[in-house]
Amino acid sequence: MELQNIKRVYLIGIGGIGMSGLARYFAHLGCIVCGYDKTSTDLTVQLHHEGIQIIFDDREDWIPLSYQTPNEGTLIIYTPAIPQDSAILNFFKKNGFELFKRSQVLGLISKTMFTIAVAGTHGKTTTSCMVAHILKDSGKDCSAFLGGIASNYNSNVLFGNNNIVVVEADEYDHSFLTLHPDIAIITSMDADHLDIYGSHDQLTESFRQFALQIKENGTLIYHEDLPLTTNGITYSAHGPADVKAQNIHIEQGDFYFDFKNGNTTITNIRMGIAGLHNIENATAAIEVALKLDIAPELIKSALGSFKGVKRRFEYIVKNDKNIYIDDYAHHPEELRAAITSIKSLYPHKKLTTIFQPHLYTRTRDFADGFAEVLDMSDELIMLDIYPARELPIEGVNADMILDRMHLLDKRKCGKQAAVDLVRIEKPELLLTVGAGDIDQLVAPLKKALENV
Repeated sequence: MELQNIKRVYLIGIGGIGMSGLARYFAHLGCIVCGYDKTSTDLTVQLHHEGIQIIFDDREDWIPLSYQTPNEGTLIIYTPAIPQDSAILNFFKKNGFELFKRSQVLGLISKTMFTIAVAGTHGKTTTSCMVAHILKDSGKDCSAFLGGIASNYNSNVLFGNNNIVVVEADEYDHSFLTLHPDIAIITSMDADHLDIYGSHDQLTESFRQFALQIKENGTLIYHEDLPLTTNGITYSAHGPADVKAQNIHIEQGDFYFDFKNGNTTITNIRMGIAGLHNIENATAAIEVALKLDIAPELIKSALGSFKGVKRRFEYIVKNDKNIYIDDYAHHPEELRAAITSIKSLYPHKKLTTIFQPHLYTRTRDFADGFAEVLDMSDELIMLDIYPARELPIEGVNADMILDRMHLLDKRKCGKQAAVDLVRIEKPELLLTVGAGDIDQLVAPLKKALENV
């Protein structure tokens, strides 16, 4: 496939964060872009306003006529999350089209560019957005394909005027193995996606393979706790790594730290976003920027102006009476990072957490871990599992987590009941977490808190 010949693009699962980035990329190139997804979301509404036609019925007769005959000017992209019995997916398969996974197309786009890839079971979205923002804000510039909506740019895809691209390298379905980066960051390798990998060992092996795919004379930057044998640069905020965050402290609600590697020290860096885990993310991002010869003072300024990523430790309400933070966390270690950070910022406030488990398999595999971490809350409101692409598994439900918890102040309820509880109780410190459709509660919860 030659990208320069593409005139029309159809994306099956266009509403996903990675797929929508590709939709915007090809629309930016002047291609006609259409697609299908199961449900309408804020993101698909934005794509519609950008001139991209989207359907929400899985019917082949709704596919535009111009896409119904295979030719070299038409590109069909799909996400592995689409069910194999999808009528639209099978129309293209049966009619002789060559279908490409999202990851394959991203690999083709980045193949001829200087590629900075950020991988990890958690931390990759914020870190890749940080790297992209430092490059943009410093004047170095870059293009970027991001796994979240970067708040500074209100987009998940950025367009630059040079040959540098920042990509979020997704481990789901081995997707990141289509990439051959010049610089790679690996933030974490915790057990996840066991429905795909089968075991933590297999997941770890996939990350090791990704590390081996760095181009000759390229650079690997990885967290010092990770079991990687490939030569690289380690980073940490708590150990004897090659690159360190030191003197971490909080002043008036802001996190500060010093950066130090073998050659450079940057002192008193103020973070534009909160979280101890984000200091480690920033440490890796700084090392990338220094490799690209960006001046330390420009890096420091960029981190101070970085507004974060939508649904990554995002402040929804912040006043004298109530603090409300929303986060995408859907793995025990991501939850631990969010809850630890919020408690370090507000140690004297009662924390109410609303959690929506994501996937039956993940709930089954990590019920003990979820229970342990959620016990760090002072009050828990549990929602039902968001199934996403999965069918129910007998005996697997949100009660698996609740039954393992020691916290007394816990309950399970529906979404509207959760909003009603917040309206009545008006918790002083509220955290919503999950990767499903819990984001639909953000606006109602904000209104419930602010409605006096």
